[in-house]
Amino acid sequence: MLTLFRPASGQLRTRPVTRTTNTVIHPWLMGELEDILAGLPEADDFFMRDWARWRWPDERIREYTSNPAPYVRMLVVLDNLKGHYSRRFVGWCLEKGVALLYTPLSGSWLNMAESAQRIIIRRVISGQHYETSEELMGALCSASHWWNENPTPFIWGGKRRERRLRARERRHSLGGSAVYCHKPLTVRGNCALRRAA
Repeated sequence: MLTLFRPASGQLRTRPVTRTTNTVIHPWLMGELEDILAGLPEADDFFMRDWARWRWPDERIREYTSNPAPYVRMLVVLDNLKGHYSRRFVGWCLEKGVALLYTPLSGSWLNMAESAQRIIIRRVISGQHYETSEELMGALCSASHWWNENPTPFIWGGKRRERRLRARERRHSLGGSAVYCHKPLTVRGNCALRRAA
């Protein structure tokens, strides 16, 4: 399932496919990004100040395009796959003002679109048996539509982070190491030294 996800609003753009080659992914992705860029407001002074820190690395740009956009209009987080580095795709993004941020290897958990995909796919597959791939793809489209009716924004940290912090507060570190215990260990003077004496 090809997926574009906006964490701040929870909006999801998906397309179920039978293959995920670059000839399928990149045209769909460029079309969706073009649609999103068309809906963005024009750059104003506030926008330019906010995004001024995002500059194109000049030495790398020449590899992809001779006509980059003057400023960044959008950030897109992608998997660190070889195909996402193609000259045609990266050049197109640079010309449109789309900055690409790649997740590190073995860091797919940093890509929130994958989390949204897992939620949608589990909802569709759970307890179901589809006879054909068309039925499955139709169910995925329907699930994505219903997700967008009441989208869930994703927040880094959120409730899970709060639970982890509370759990950490209930534990006690041992001697400054990375080891924790559930009850505080009390030091009762130098008992071992007294016994030895």
